[in-house]
This record gives sequence, structure tokens and C-alpha cells, in this order.
Amino acid sequence: MLSVCRVTATKGCGKGDIAVCVAWPNPIKFTQSMFDVLVYLYENYGALNACPDGDALTKKLAAAGFDEEEITDAIAWLQGLQRVTQDSKVLREPTQGAYRVYAGFETSRLGAEAVTFLSFLEASGELNPTQREIVVERALAIDDSPVPLIKLKVIVLMVLWSQQADVDILLLEELLDDGEDRLLN
Repeated sequence: MLSVCRVTATKGCGKGDIAVCVAWPNPIKFTQSMFDVLVYLYENYGALNACPDGDALTKKLAAAGFDEEEITDAIAWLQGLQRVTQDSKVLREPTQGAYRVYAGFETSRLGAEAVTFLSFLEASGELNPTQREIVVERALAIDDSPVPLIKLKVIVLMVLWSQQADVDILLLEELLDDGEDRLLN
């Protein structure tokens, strides 16, 4: 369900700007297994649009050892990402000194650690405002509150991957760091 609301908590974007507010009637359970499916896709396909269609992708993921529920949830989440990415428009570039103020429900659902991490990524130039908003939308679409940082990192990676953005190797290592030793392929 989509609705339009007035932005009241964004400094520097202009008085009375309009934004799209999204309600998530059925949040997706973002499990460790779904995390593994998404990372597998990242490691095996150069971009979201390089993935095969739904049926072929389901068969490939099943052959790789993922179960049906993991695959279904991951594909549903990725379809949402693809829809949001395609529908995203930059209405105007932010003015100098503009910053994002999170609504109370966003802060509550995302958590302080996630909001701080997003602010850091944007301030360091790793995320632009449009990408940040896509990350926020996809993070709010999962069934976690607050969103654990490890899951937010995967969401950030998937957003950048879906847009074929260049990802700095140090950022990539940070996003793929799940607390275990991992070698990048």
C-alpha cells in the first residue's frame, strides 16, 4: 500500500516537498539463510539484472542447495528492491548542508546503530540520498526491529549491486563482514 504524505522532518529540501510513504503489510522474514541466498547471488552474478528470470533462478538456487522458503523470500525481497529502484526518482539534488531526519517509526524500526551506519555511509560518499532512501525502504520491509547491523549491511550491498554501483574494496569487506573469517571471491 502506497500513500503520499508531506515531508516535515527534512532540513534543506524545501518547504512542502512531497515524499512517498510506504506501508509494509507483510514484512519479509530476513533469516540467515536468506542472507546466504543474497550473498550467493552477489558473488555469482555481476548485477541484479544479470540474474535469470524467476523460474530459472529458483532452479539454480535449489541446485546450489537452498530450500524453497529461502529462495521464495529472497526472490520476493529482490523483486521489491527492483521495483523500488526502478520507481526511484531524484526530484532535486539536496542543497548544501541538507541532512536526513528520520521519522519516529523509522528510528524505532531501524534502530540507532543502523541510522548511524547509514549516516556514516552517506557522509563518506558511499551512498547518495536516493540509495539511502532505497536502503531505508528495503530495511523497513523486513521483519526485524531494530534491524541488526549485519542485515543492514547486506541490504546496502544489494542496493549498490542492483544499481551496478562501484563498491570500494574496503567497503565491500565491511559489508560482507559477518563476524566470521571470509575470503572474497
